[in-house]
Amino acid sequence: MLKCIFFSILATKLARIMEEGIKINTTQNVLINYQPAGVGDRMLAALLDGAFKAGYGFIVYIIIVIFVAGSAASGNFNENTMWTMMAIYTILFLPLMFYSIVMEQFFGGQTFGKKIMKIKVVKLDGSRAGFGAHLIRWIFRLIDFSITFNLGALISIAVSEKSQRLGDMAAGTTVVSLKQKVTLQNTILYRPKIEHKIVFNEVNKLSDKDVGIIKEVFDHCTRNSDYNGLKQLAAKVKAKMEITSSMPDSQFIKVVLLDYSQYQFEK
Repeated sequence: MLKCIFFSILATKLARIMEEGIKINTTQNVLINYQPAGVGDRMLAALLDGAFKAGYGFIVYIIIVIFVAGSAASGNFNENTMWTMMAIYTILFLPLMFYSIVMEQFFGGQTFGKKIMKIKVVKLDGSRAGFGAHLIRWIFRLIDFSITFNLGALISIAVSEKSQRLGDMAAGTTVVSLKQKVTLQNTILYRPKIEHKIVFNEVNKLSDKDVGIIKEVFDHCTRNSDYNGLKQLAAKVKAKMEITSSMPDSQFIKVVLLDYSQYQFEK
């Protein structure tokens, strides 16, 4: 009975989160709405990762069997051989133990399973999770999955506002879906007009990251009629590009975005 009630609460909670999304406030005070990764996607990602690890484990097992068989056939199987075998076995199995932390660290918050399911780990400020966050999530796997038989993760996801397991809460991360449909307008680029000519050649001093932030802040200020924010943004962009302009702030930012898009398309 209690089990049914729990899963009913969990389903209701997850349905609300999936509908509303996960609101993440970036370091630029821009509110971004992410779609949380569904439990089904997480489970499938975990199963795929399990399959990858099982395949690797099988290969290691075959290597050990071949090593033992070769030693036995040559009559060299002794205590030293056994210790050598155990050392090789331990070294070859280390990737299985540290699989999630290594993969998520070097593949931007994704394991093979997460990459296939198009989900990833992100920090709550919208930035990429660092090694410390991945390490904390890895340590808490013991509680979330092993000791509690996955119930720890399910319960924490049920009560969390941002669909987090205990490891995510401790690390300040969550898992989001990358499956949203994205148009060119949602990216850092605006589709340049055919007749548009670059006004500020200094846009070559900007990086994709710079323009991504500019667009996020500009969209946020425009939606909220934050004219003071637009003024500050325009001032910072001018300083970054080392230029002056008498254009109105909103028009100036639009031109910069169009210039950067044209610059990228002409490269």
